[in-house]
Amino acid sequence: MGRENIPMKVKLLLGVLVLQCCLAGFHVVTRAALNMGISKIVFTVYRNSIALALLAPFAYLLEKKNRPPLTFSLLVQFFLLAFCGITCNQGFYLLGLHYLSPTYASAIQNTVPAITFVLAACLRLEQVNINRRYGMAKVIGTVVSIGGATIITLYKGMPLMNFKSSHILGGITASSNHVLNWTVGCLFLLGNCFSWSGWMVLQAPVLKKYPARLSVLALTLVFGLVQLLAIAAFCENDSKKWKLHSGEELFTVIYAGIVASGVALSLQIWCIDRGGALFTAIFQPVQTVMVAMMAAIMLGDELYTGGVIGAVLIVIGLYFVLWGKNEEKRISNQGNEPELSRHLLREESSPEAKSVTNDIP
Repeated sequence: MGRENIPMKVKLLLGVLVLQCCLAGFHVVTRAALNMGISKIVFTVYRNSIALALLAPFAYLLEKKNRPPLTFSLLVQFFLLAFCGITCNQGFYLLGLHYLSPTYASAIQNTVPAITFVLAACLRLEQVNINRRYGMAKVIGTVVSIGGATIITLYKGMPLMNFKSSHILGGITASSNHVLNWTVGCLFLLGNCFSWSGWMVLQAPVLKKYPARLSVLALTLVFGLVQLLAIAAFCENDSKKWKLHSGEELFTVIYAGIVASGVALSLQIWCIDRGGALFTAIFQPVQTVMVAMMAAIMLGDELYTGGVIGAVLIVIGLYFVLWGKNEEKRISNQGNEPELSRHLLREESSPEAKSVTNDIP
């Protein structure tokens, strides 16, 4: 029996590493797209259009018989989900990436579990019990993660590595050619994390009323595209901005739409289904390491002492929060504290919900 489990364990490990590699590539490819001069709003519209085209057929066919009827209240909630999870989430991400390197964008995004815990606690979707080890672990992890993000934001430090002469991504100049505003970039990325966390928290009551997960994501993408196109009508009405002028620009858009939103989502569903949400989340910091390597080689990005110290603290805080949530789930399943964690914990611990909520950075 042990021998039979070894191949699956190897496949699962390879699967989660490929998943993190795909998502790491997204950070680097998106930064390359910005360096090429692609409009942020155009890039976002194209990316979400491709993602919707990939997802809509599966949502329609697989959930055709299980979709509840749509009501005006649900449509309003989908609109708010789109505003939080698509428009603000991706908008803040691109604005932050314009001022900051992909490495620190990936590092700061590791604060999402801690921020989600804070928002859920404020909305009383999750209780804080500092008298138990798991409760204290989540609180400590949250404080450490936020402290790490604060260090990255306020302290840049000395450069550690410089590969400016070796960037290889199609001759695109290194991201240092942009005027990097460290603090502004970090604040935008923290806005991205808060939007992402808010999206996950708001999904819990929506999924309870409308338990068709793929359809929820598809409808969120539809409303997100409507909002983005409305913004584009005012901010990007030059038709030349909507044209892709090179194969490299086309590649970045296709990668963002197909690999980051299509392949990565499918692979994430498979990994969570086979190994669980916690196992998949544990490997998230691997993505940051991959981004650092890719960005240094392909874009010539630098690493700084302040960013490394902050990233390490964020990862430590991430593991404290994940351990606390896993311990809380274990005790809850044993029946010792059945009311301790409510709907959000149940949703986050389910493979389907985790696969939907962790889709788009």
